[in-house]
Amino acid sequence: MNPGLYFAIGRKARVEEVLPGLNTVFRVVVPDSSQAELQYLRDYVGFSAGIGLKANSAHGFDPIANISGVIGSTVVSLGADLGIDITTRTLNKFSAGLSLNSAFLIASMTLSDSCDSVKASVYHPLNPPTMTAIAAELKHRISRDATTLTFGAQHALLPYTLVKARMNTDGKVSAVLRQEIWQRFYVSIAGELDLRDNNSIPRIGLSMAIKH
Repeated sequence: MNPGLYFAIGRKARVEEVLPGLNTVFRVVVPDSSQAELQYLRDYVGFSAGIGLKANSAHGFDPIANISGVIGSTVVSLGADLGIDITTRTLNKFSAGLSLNSAFLIASMTLSDSCDSVKASVYHPLNPPTMTAIAAELKHRISRDATTLTFGAQHALLPYTLVKARMNTDGKVSAVLRQEIWQRFYVSIAGELDLRDNNSIPRIGLSMAIKH
């Protein structure tokens, strides 16, 4: 893309390639926040640093700073995200993650919620032509000493029809049926039920999406 200024009205403005690999992003969400961000993006390496204002119901806006970065290869990558409240000089956000990618297995481990949540997940494709795959996720909340294990699977019944289902150790079961109506236009029907709650009412939802 040639150097220049590009606008997404009401969302952000971007100055592309200030220097090779260096971008500047200005983002405004009225009336919640605004942020100026400097990004450095290259193959397998990316860093960003930003400063902005976040709405505070008590006294207007609080200045915040954010630093994030990722480095890796086609097989492994490591990233981290830091958020700092400039007024109180405290770290109000921290997350880090490690991921492994291969043709037969995708695995990741993340630390989030200011080091309060640890999550490990694996995804294993069984038959790529039919999009058949299985997955598992283990999440532990340190402050609550609570652990949840989730198992899931997906399979394409037809070339344009995909079914996903999952169940966790908290007793929640959910499923999604996604149908491609036209090219890049999808309609999904989802349902969820809590097996541990005898008074639980199944939840059913409908969504539509256009994907590029």
